[in-house]
Amino acid sequence: MAATGKDQDGAADALALLRAEHEQVSRMFAQCANLRGLEDAEETIAELVDDLCDALIIHTMLEEELFYPALRAAFGDDELIDDAELEHAGARELISQLEAMYPGDEHFDATLAVLAEEFAHHVAQEETEMFEGARAAGLDLVELGHRLALRRAQLDDDMAAPPTSFDGAEPHDGRRTPPRAPD
Repeated sequence: MAATGKDQDGAADALALLRAEHEQVSRMFAQCANLRGLEDAEETIAELVDDLCDALIIHTMLEEELFYPALRAAFGDDELIDDAELEHAGARELISQLEAMYPGDEHFDATLAVLAEEFAHHVAQEETEMFEGARAAGLDLVELGHRLALRRAQLDDDMAAPPTSFDGAEPHDGRRTPPRAPD
């Protein structure tokens, strides 16, 4: 395995894939912070937060479906993994709250800031304790990386699929829209 986290075929190992996702989400949080307070940025922030929430949902699913079970089997630190899963539950709750808000709403900025802080804490713990544990346990990180990449492609396809209609109602893409001014 090269120092880049890739095997001879150029396939990224699990830790390199997860680290790249952490960096992508961190950049998205930074973009949101840079746009805050700018005039006429609400629509851009709303779109960015939608993308950020989608990325976090996919990321947590990958970790919970593949990475954490592999760690549990390999080194058995259930407490560390249980804590990470609880952090994911908290993130899902904050994502749910954000999806019901629009930039400019009373608690939007605070909710986004809390999610960013919790994400940064989660990443710091994961990239030290969990990643080191995965290496020390001798996990096949390349094989796990292949599985993560395949599942990510499936989830990306699912997220890109057009929404289905429900009870004859027009399908909605799930993107938030700004509140309408009163008539």
